[in-house]
Amino acid sequence: MYRSILLDRTMSCTIIVGGFFGDEGKGKIVAHVAHQDRPSIISRGGVGPNAGHTVRIGEKEYGVRMVPSGFVYPEAALMIGSGVLVDPRVFKREVDLLGVQGRIFVDGRCGIIEEEHIARDRGSEHLSKKIGSTGTGCGPANSDRVLRTSRQAKDVPELADYITDVAEDVNRAIDNDEVVLLEGTQGFGISLYFGTYPFVTSKDTSASQIAADNGVGPTRIDDVIVVFKAYPTRVGEGPFSTEMTMERSHELGIEEFGTVTHRQRRIGTWDGKMARYSAMINGCTQAAITGIDRVDPACFGATDYGQLSKKAKDFIAQAEKDIGKPVTLISTGPEMSQIIDLRGEL
Repeated sequence: MYRSILLDRTMSCTIIVGGFFGDEGKGKIVAHVAHQDRPSIISRGGVGPNAGHTVRIGEKEYGVRMVPSGFVYPEAALMIGSGVLVDPRVFKREVDLLGVQGRIFVDGRCGIIEEEHIARDRGSEHLSKKIGSTGTGCGPANSDRVLRTSRQAKDVPELADYITDVAEDVNRAIDNDEVVLLEGTQGFGISLYFGTYPFVTSKDTSASQIAADNGVGPTRIDDVIVVFKAYPTRVGEGPFSTEMTMERSHELGIEEFGTVTHRQRRIGTWDGKMARYSAMINGCTQAAITGIDRVDPACFGATDYGQLSKKAKDFIAQAEKDIGKPVTLISTGPEMSQIIDLRGEL
């Protein structure tokens, strides 16, 4: 397998983002890395509650839209960076459901999603029908934010107990050589700037944007882990060059539904060209591959590279060639423990 030599320095700030169209399994990767690297802060970038992350621990499955999916690591403070839109109703519901009161914080400059933003989103023929919006109000809320008419989190009384300056907190932690994880949402393919416009989300989703969402300068990022799915998926409308028929995906035993919309996901085969371009734009230093058990079901649950079949190893070797960086995390099933972590071999 291709391996790169990294500079001998303390790895203090890592960004984790999606390399395809979303739903790559970022939530599980964030949860695993958090438990291994023990960050003091896990902070979210991205658009807002239009992205859902699923984390499964044993028999429990959590779908989160506002709280960072790294919440499963109990020692970290959880934060939502100033670039993220916050729906106070969704946020409060998740805080209560997950029991993270007292360790989650929101930047006071976050834009707020109002009920009328949701109504505009769902009432727009262009957004709801042509683009396939999630209907969570993010597009209209970001539009009002650009027009400088929207409220900020610091203006909302019910968020008063959660307000902080995320940029200051995160940069202070980096100064103190603490480990920080910056968690991305959505996927590269629906970036407003680099995705399949107009079938995209309402802002950029690349690693640079996730850093900016949290007020972290580019020279302070040590690692960018880009998460790719062995069989990419896409929810909603838009180009999907490697898409297979639903009949074929069912033959392979692949059937998935979106965390937020519950719409059936479209399934495709590995896209090396897109993976290479995504890795370039994101500044990928290492990659994660999820769903290797769908390449070969015999790999399900493997926790050691030696347990992988030749078919799976050949797939990973090709993925590394396409991406141009080492694949250091290989997910072999939905549960958090079903993973192969090769980062110590770098």
